[in-house]
Amino acid sequence: MPDFVFRSAVDTVAALRRRDVGSRELLDHYLDRVERLNPRVNAVVTLDAERARARADGADRALARGESLGLLHGLPMTVKDTFEVAGVRTTSGAELYTDHVPTADAPAVARLVAAGAVVFGKTNTPALAGDCQTYNTIFGTTNNPWDPTRAAGGSSGGSAAALAAGLTALELGSDIGGSIRNPSHYCGVYGHKPSFGLVPTRGHIPPAPGTVAETDINVVGPLARDAADLALALDVLAGPDADRGIAWRLALPPPRRSALREYRVAAWLDDPFCAVDGAVRERLEGAVDALRRAGARVDDEARPGFTLADAYRDYYTLLCAAMSTTFAEQQFGTLMPFADNLTADDQSMMARFARGTALRHREWLRLHDGRERYRAAWAGFFRDHDVLVCPITPVAAIPHDHNPDWPSRRIAVDGESRSYEDQLVWAGVFGLAYLPATVAPVGRTRDGLPVGIQIVGPYLEDRTTIEVAGRLGELVGGFEIPPGYA
Repeated sequence: MPDFVFRSAVDTVAALRRRDVGSRELLDHYLDRVERLNPRVNAVVTLDAERARARADGADRALARGESLGLLHGLPMTVKDTFEVAGVRTTSGAELYTDHVPTADAPAVARLVAAGAVVFGKTNTPALAGDCQTYNTIFGTTNNPWDPTRAAGGSSGGSAAALAAGLTALELGSDIGGSIRNPSHYCGVYGHKPSFGLVPTRGHIPPAPGTVAETDINVVGPLARDAADLALALDVLAGPDADRGIAWRLALPPPRRSALREYRVAAWLDDPFCAVDGAVRERLEGAVDALRRAGARVDDEARPGFTLADAYRDYYTLLCAAMSTTFAEQQFGTLMPFADNLTADDQSMMARFARGTALRHREWLRLHDGRERYRAAWAGFFRDHDVLVCPITPVAAIPHDHNPDWPSRRIAVDGESRSYEDQLVWAGVFGLAYLPATVAPVGRTRDGLPVGIQIVGPYLEDRTTIEVAGRLGELVGGFEIPPGYA
């Protein structure tokens, strides 16, 4: 049975279909691992074991009758605690929702279940999915399986840690500022941020339960231990919400190329605005060298025609505007006059945060028009290049830092103290432009911490970035089991 725990979801579903292993048998093994190993990482925070066992039994009975429940038939998996699951406490790590028990599944969860997945638990997230680390006052801190003194990333930190520790077969996360990509990089797993609008986000908290409108920039996507699993999950998740499905269907294009030697790759591995630590850059350069040896045409000089600094400035403002609904009326009311009284030369984190959170709609429209110009620039860029490879964050997994004063938090880049906010930069600029981005693990630093590379592609060409991630993983090793979890 341990052999099945770290198999890809694709291989596991195939084994379930062949009846090499039963869904109930596999589920019970995962539940046993959660009981024994989860205390080390604190990744799985809520279980729905009895209903999961009933679903697993049903999957086994269906196979005995020669019936298939779907692409994920009988696969045990967990989902991030930002997704509403009917009858299961869904907190988003926030005390405000400690006792929130939804009556319906989020559409993304419903699609997984309809495809035969056996959802047996929820994974940890920072309060309202609002941090690059995963901890909250309800469930505590999630540790990195590679080093418990370090963060698992955020906000899908519980998702990535559970996968790396072998506590689940597949995960569902969300990403507005790297929340799938950052923890995938920190924990050494694969993750995919879909093109914006590809997967319904309704039933995700934040925003508040019952909200039906999409949140700008935010997306829903899978995390896994194999790139093929990302493709499998995307097949299940992607498509219009019910009201839009009346009129249109999704037909994502296949990968642009059939072999790495055919790909045109742009490499943007460092930038003065958000410097990348040498230990991380070394692994990224190694991955790019592997692409070259495989025959890919790599361009180290190609850039999209605007600066990382300018794109991040606009992203951060729109991010704060998108997250403004998470603030109570009283909190928001104090931010408005504070923002109005700021001077133009005040570019502190707090000042930029306040301006974005209190953004007028007129200014949002101006920034949105600018976003469309960025998107046009990227569309032109991807006429000459198939993918862009770049960092996700400047550093490997950081030590736990729960200082409530965010502006005083720091990270170390080659021994230099840098802003904690730098963890958002390389992820955020692609969220701004609604582009798909896939994370592939490409080795570890000399200190043994995982490093992931971000593979960005043209809008709606998600299959291309996932394909490159898979092929690159084959070259440089892909997922590794952390010590003590085999």
